Amino acid sequence: MTDTKTLEWHRVAGTDELPDGRVKSVTAGSKSLALTHIDGEFFAMDNRCPHQGGPLGEGSIEIGGDGQCWLRCPWHGWDFDPRTGVPPGGHEDTGQQTFPVEVRDDAVYVGLEAEPARVRTVTDVMAETMTNWGVSSVFGMVGHSNLGLADALRLQEQGSRLHYYGIRHEGVASFACSGYAKLTGKPAACLTIAGPGATNLMTGLWDAKVDRAPVLALTGQVDVQVLGPGAFQEVDLAAAFEPVTRFSQTVLQSSKHAELMSLACKNAIVERDVAHLIFPDDVQTLPAGDSAKAARPEGRVAAQGIAPDDNALGDAVALLQKSKRPIIIVGYGARNAMPDVVALAEQLHAPVLTTFKAKGQIADSHALAAGVLGRSGTPVASWFMNECDLILAVGSSFSNHTGITPKRPIIQIDFERMALGKFHAVTVPVWAEIGVATRAIRAALPATMATVDQRGELAERWTIWRAEKQDRLRDDRGKGLNSASVFDALSRTAPRDAVIAVDVGNNTYSFGRYFECEQQRILMSGYLGSIGFSFPAAIGAWAATQDQDAFKGRKVISISGDGGFGQYMGDFTTAVKYGMNITHVLLNNAQLGKISKEQLAGEWPIWETSLHNPSFAAYANLCGGKGFKVTAAEKLESTFAEALQAPGPSLVEIMTDAELI
Repeated sequence: MTDTKTLEWHRVAGTDELPDGRVKSVTAGSKSLALTHIDGEFFAMDNRCPHQGGPLGEGSIEIGGDGQCWLRCPWHGWDFDPRTGVPPGGHEDTGQQTFPVEVRDDAVYVGLEAEPARVRTVTDVMAETMTNWGVSSVFGMVGHSNLGLADALRLQEQGSRLHYYGIRHEGVASFACSGYAKLTGKPAACLTIAGPGATNLMTGLWDAKVDRAPVLALTGQVDVQVLGPGAFQEVDLAAAFEPVTRFSQTVLQSSKHAELMSLACKNAIVERDVAHLIFPDDVQTLPAGDSAKAARPEGRVAAQGIAPDDNALGDAVALLQKSKRPIIIVGYGARNAMPDVVALAEQLHAPVLTTFKAKGQIADSHALAAGVLGRSGTPVASWFMNECDLILAVGSSFSNHTGITPKRPIIQIDFERMALGKFHAVTVPVWAEIGVATRAIRAALPATMATVDQRGELAERWTIWRAEKQDRLRDDRGKGLNSASVFDALSRTAPRDAVIAVDVGNNTYSFGRYFECEQQRILMSGYLGSIGFSFPAAIGAWAATQDQDAFKGRKVISISGDGGFGQYMGDFTTAVKYGMNITHVLLNNAQLGKISKEQLAGEWPIWETSLHNPSFAAYANLCGGKGFKVTAAEKLESTFAEALQAPGPSLVEIMTDAELI
């Protein structure tokens, strides 16, 4: 008999919480119990049915006329006497474990023996290794096939080594990781269960992959012993994830667990790609053993300072010395080398054009800034490309949306060899890190160059374009605000160092044209062009402001149309839950406006692009955030200012005209 004096007693329910003849699930410490109330007495037994683990506390009580009483499992009907735990016709040692119960002061208490010390598991070793490699944010959903891994992550969070954010849709988790990585260059992790939880990651992971953003995906899986026959929620995750990952492995009992996590983190960081680990349910809680140690990154990753080849450097310098009107086109890949790039531009008196993904890497107020080139760009940038005699392209992938002309001599510098001459031959391809190469070019050039100083022409072109933008502010068809007004007001109110995630659609093109950057960082779904990107990416960016010193204190803004926000609007509640200081700017034109324009451009009739929307401002308020609705241009600036100052998440819904973009 158990000595009740040595037990730990846990309050599990009030006596009035459970009617006579009923059962409910309760928790005592970490133990799940089925609590029953039979003829005025309370009884407690192990909640897990020995058949398939069904929750007995969700079952039903059946009392017969012969005094027999059975608790029936809700899954497959196995019966147990709730007072003894014994099944029909069984013996006391074949049934469920029962536990002492006491009623004290109108509350029910259950006595349990002290829990044994937690055994360190293989996933504890892997989670510690992951945080050693610098992964400090995890976005995910805890569920039945990742519970062992989730508990290992819980311990890391308890030790202040990572932040965990529970999301509502796994697609938000992978997009948040992508946004985090695009801002910081460092990986975050996304956690899901097997089957549909894992497959929901795909779009966000593809976004990260094609934009070279490091991400770590951690997915649960069914037990190893039932892999293959088609168990519940079994998907061949190794095959499903193969195209989207640089590294994907299943964690097995025989794996070198710390090394496997190290390889996943290293592949994500070094290859700037997606790494994936599959965790079968029955492997996650295996004891790690006394000798198992977490791994660290020291000695595993080298510096990235790739210097240019002397011949390529000489050819580049020679071309620059001959040029009279060079321009520099800056891509997203140059984001960490901008001081060196700008210094070279000043030495060359060269206008700096950016791709759309690189918007904001040079302030539009800089005397040599020419704005964005391409479909989302300004006439300033396109004018200088047409007038140049040499293009120096740094960190640019030559997307067809950017439209860099092949009709001029081109020097291309990139740290990714496959990006050099990606779509057509360039005059001088230079394989090097951008900062290293630009410093070498500066050192090889004369301090004073004989190139044309184009600052005066730049100022003139900006004056023309800004006058046109001011003229567009007056556009009004009585069907909503014009986009020029929206981004004119946001340019004046957004913090100079804000992080801004933009979506896909007409709102994106308008942002590229009209918003003037200072020191803001812009995040977008580049090569994938995925609608719905901006708000989840803003969640990831906000997480980075919490655990990356370089971004602490920076305001996060996201921008989308109504179609884009509708993709993942459920996770506005996630932002509320964690007090995320995100302001979402939503341009509501009640349609998929970009698709309507594509249909017209292809001489198709507009079809099925209209949207039925709620009041998004009211929705934000219902979620516990702060919602604002704007229908007049003169209210834009004051509303932005108020929303940006609001604590936690805010949403500014702007009723816009789909034609005035």
